[in-house]
Amino acid sequence: MTAAPEVWSIRRVLEWASQDFRERGLPSPRLEAELLLAHVLGVDRIRLILDAERPLAAAELGRMRALIQRRRAREPVAYLLGRREFWGLDFEVDGRVLVPRPDTEALVEEALERTRDRSLHGRLLDLCTGSGCVAIAFAHERPTWAITGADASADALEVARRNALRLGAVWGVRWLRGDLWEALGAGERFELVTANPPYVPSAEVDQLEPDVRAWEPRLALDGGSDGLVLVRRIAAGARERLTPGGTLALELHHDQAERAEGLLRGAGFVEVRRRRDFAGHERVVSGRRA
Repeated sequence: MTAAPEVWSIRRVLEWASQDFRERGLPSPRLEAELLLAHVLGVDRIRLILDAERPLAAAELGRMRALIQRRRAREPVAYLLGRREFWGLDFEVDGRVLVPRPDTEALVEEALERTRDRSLHGRLLDLCTGSGCVAIAFAHERPTWAITGADASADALEVARRNALRLGAVWGVRWLRGDLWEALGAGERFELVTANPPYVPSAEVDQLEPDVRAWEPRLALDGGSDGLVLVRRIAAGARERLTPGGTLALELHHDQAERAEGLLRGAGFVEVRRRRDFAGHERVVSGRRA
């Protein structure tokens, strides 16, 4: 007599994957299991509850196993899904760019607040744009502004362009490749410059969580000996690229705000202030050109 084939229902797969992730020390085992299975099945997480007893087809089970193997190797969930939400928008991400983080929304908030008096017209330059998340989020809030995203990585700019097309932020948006200010034409000026530059001190990069250090691009992480190498270059060159009264806003490591404030003041910026992220860390420093 032939034994009945083993049945793997949604409930059973989630329980097994959650336990496996928990034993491996992953931070949110149940949530990650649900996100991966919902992605495999092409449904939302609510449907996993409603259809908990539904058995998985062999092909679905195979795709889930493949994702579990990749997550065991600490590949970020965002790369496995191919997307990450930021500012309420669904961004495409992969190993060519950093995963957008909620902390960075503080940079968008500061940029919007600092330019409230110029809401109808202006020019934004987003340096180290990566996936384009800051530039595109700002464009959605200020659709009449001209937006420029710049990055040293051609691969990152390809992801940013794809996100702009997917999210409808195409009109008035351009993408330039170059090392910070070198991407720009002579004489270009902006009312706002934002940047989320690499700011992790070199010696600390290899101490980051394996999800980050082994998978996210080191070019977007390593900020030099003290983490402020690019911050200094941005602060030193920003006044020449800003219109009078224009704003520079930078995202930083959680313990760099005081030093970055000194850099901006030393470069001639006024009304320098710090902004905290959702966790209460002083994450953003901004100032105005006098």
